[in-house]
Amino acid sequence: MFYKLIFMSLWSRRTSIILTVIAISLSISLLFGVEHLRREAKESFTKTISGTNLIVGARSGQVNLLLYSIFHIGNATNNISWKSYTDIILDKNVEWSIPISLGDSHKGFRVMGTTEIYFEKYRYGNKILLSFKQGQKFKNVYDVVLGSQVAKELKYEIGQKIVLSHGIGKISFSKHDDKPFEVVGILEPTGTPVDRKVHISLAGVEAIHIDWQHGAKIPGLEISAEDALKHDLKPKVITAFFVGLKSKVVTFSLQRKINTYKQEPLVAIIPGLALVELWRIVAFVENLLVVISAFVVVTGFIGMITTLLAGLNERRREIAILRSIGAKPSYIFLLLMVESTFLATIGCLIGIINVALILTYLKPLLITQYGLFISANFINTYMLMIVGVIIFVAAILGLIPSIVAYRCSLKDGLNIRA
Repeated sequence: MFYKLIFMSLWSRRTSIILTVIAISLSISLLFGVEHLRREAKESFTKTISGTNLIVGARSGQVNLLLYSIFHIGNATNNISWKSYTDIILDKNVEWSIPISLGDSHKGFRVMGTTEIYFEKYRYGNKILLSFKQGQKFKNVYDVVLGSQVAKELKYEIGQKIVLSHGIGKISFSKHDDKPFEVVGILEPTGTPVDRKVHISLAGVEAIHIDWQHGAKIPGLEISAEDALKHDLKPKVITAFFVGLKSKVVTFSLQRKINTYKQEPLVAIIPGLALVELWRIVAFVENLLVVISAFVVVTGFIGMITTLLAGLNERRREIAILRSIGAKPSYIFLLLMVESTFLATIGCLIGIINVALILTYLKPLLITQYGLFISANFINTYMLMIVGVIIFVAAILGLIPSIVAYRCSLKDGLNIRA
């Protein structure tokens, strides 16, 4: 009888109640959506690179080294000599290494020179290896492998010829147009900066710069693409390199050895620690999103309480009749408390369903269009705790209309007001 009475009361005010539930569910959807995207973005961010124990570059801050070597933001303070690189990787604890060379671009996308081992050892996410959507890794000097976003935005296909530019600007007047590259591979989307990279071999980097010096073409010197292949294309310098160790136990000892390397000033960073430090720098953005979402939820609850309070003026006769047939003030109090808790619970359920549907339908689009891997499964212990807190807060806020209804008297309900 009690719950039937609640249902009938809500049904008699269905228009305002439906609008209240919609407002609550939308605010809950926003809160859950932002919280889930925040957690997924953080997890994806911290897993941009995995399975790599150290990143080595010219001496600078660890965030700066991480930004230009992984995210291709900014520039290196200096290069590393090939001799120093080969000296360090001969350490008995080094299992593999990936040298990278930066400095060129193609229509706004960074070009990265590396070796074939990059496609065999570089990992992201939960130690996921790179895979090819089309084609294969480069084998010849003038082969190029594109990240998924590069191929998609520029509409490139296997076998197409492209020209690289000197420097990292989106518009460049210094092009290596005498040495075009052929697209031989396109990578699968990863949701990481790899999607926006143009990969060539270190020999390819040397070939396009063989008639360049100090960032400019040598006047009067023209070496064709074919003639460049006859020269020694062994790299002289690189920008940085990744290191995989046989055992994580020796990470700090090798890091110390590199940081105190006497031949030239180098720094070795642990990617995971550097990513955490970088995330702390931008953490205020995620905190701001959470605060905004929380305010939206509070606004939804204020709307619910306002609706219940406004409805009390229309329900005074209903309350008076209940009191006249023997309902105690505590019964009226409980009636309003259950109503507010019920509305919050329904709002939470609809909000959860909304987020689940949105994530399910948007997941393929996010992967194909933006290379973002966002899990549709957002229900976990933390989210359930948030639901519990929201319902508890709704019950506490429900005290306001409940106390007002508790104080309503029989006389107040039966008197006709002007």
